[in-house]
Order: sequence, then structure tokens, then C-alpha cells
Amino acid sequence: MELYIVRHGQSTNNVSMVYDARDREADPPLTDLGQTQAAKVAAYLSKGENFDHWVDRKTEDRETMRGYGITRLYCSPMLRTLQTMLPISKALDLQPEVWPDLHEHGGLHLDTGDGRGILGFPGLSRSAMMEQFPGYVLQDSITEAGWYDFSHGVEDIASAMARAIRVASVLKSQARSQQRIAIVVHGTFIDALVKALLNILPNHDTYFLMYNTGITRIDFRSDGRTVPRFMNRVAHLAADEVS
Repeated sequence: MELYIVRHGQSTNNVSMVYDARDREADPPLTDLGQTQAAKVAAYLSKGENFDHWVDRKTEDRETMRGYGITRLYCSPMLRTLQTMLPISKALDLQPEVWPDLHEHGGLHLDTGDGRGILGFPGLSRSAMMEQFPGYVLQDSITEAGWYDFSHGVEDIASAMARAIRVASVLKSQARSQQRIAIVVHGTFIDALVKALLNILPNHDTYFLMYNTGITRIDFRSDGRTVPRFMNRVAHLAADEVS
């Protein structure tokens, strides 16, 4: 099984982190640049050269070996990942599966700075998600009340790592399959997930930093070996589109 981990496109919060944190949103959308990044990674996954497959092919097959051959899609239920997945799903002609456990560390919350403390949010309702992203496959835990439970407060990093271990276990269970799975997720969760997949949790001394729509590939072989093939690839973006 081949796993492709894609970070979402640039969100409005990615920009506000640089300029003014008071402009942050609990569930931010993509910026114009983020939409461009999403469109470009979609085209790249569907038509771009995957040299890691190319080099293993016979000479006569190489000219027709294009794209990544993705067979299954998963994404987080947060707005920026849902939006990033949209052009990918269309380019690959696949129905994405929305997996709540792929959400970003911390969950949906916002510190308004006005004395109310940190507020939690439930996320898009089931009907809103179906209306904005028709064709996406939603888990039963995504209801009309939303998908995120803030009753325990802001998720700490230890809980996010535990969640990453759960996700890694599900993904590894498919190691003997011939699937090529792409997931669209978030920066800090990617760090935790990669560490979980490589069995190096807990680890607070190393951080895997990912660009927006950067692609990471990890292979899981039927003999039990885990093989990282590349990390944070942004060949689909121009230099001024990398963020």
C-alpha cells in the first residue's frame, strides 16, 4: 500500500499567523493562493510524472506512466481540507471519505480575546457539508449538530498524538492491499501522523514541517517493512506559490 499525505492549501489562518492572530477563524477557508495550490496539486496527482513509479518500469512503459494512480481518498472535516480535496476528487474521479479523526491538533476553537475565554465550535453540519461538497462520503459521527465535541476543551498535543496512533493503525491494517491512498490533512497532525507511522512517538525534539499542498509518500510493504519514499514534495508549485 502506498500512502500519500497532502497538507491543505494556504488558509486565511496561515496568513493571519504572520500578520495578526486576532484575525484567526475557528474553521478558516482557503485563500486565493490556497485555491491555486489545491488546483495545481490536483492536476499533478492526476497527470504529473511520478518518478518513483517511473524508475521501476520497463523502458517501453515509461512514456505512458503518468500520475500517481490514487485509488482512495480521505480528508479531515475541517473546511480548508474539504476545499483542498474538491479539485483533487474531481481530477481523480474519486469520492472522498471524510474522516473526523484527521482533524488538526486542538480541534475547533477560538480565543476571542474579549473576556469570554476560549470558545469551541461544532464544525459544519452534515447537511451543510453535503450541500457544499456533494459526493463526499460522510461518517455517521458527522451529524446535524456538527462533528466536533468541545466538551473536553482544547485538545492537547498528547491527545493529538494518541489520535494519530489510531489513524496510523487503521492505515497500516491496509498494508497488504494494492491501494494507493491519499489523505488531505493538517500541518501539526501530519507531524504526529508521520511519527506514528514510523514508530517514533513520543518525540518533541523533531518536527516535520510541511508546505501547503506538500506531498509525502510512505509505502507499507506486505513483508511488514515501512519505506518513506519522499517528503514535502512541491514540484507542482512555482517558487512564488510555495507557502
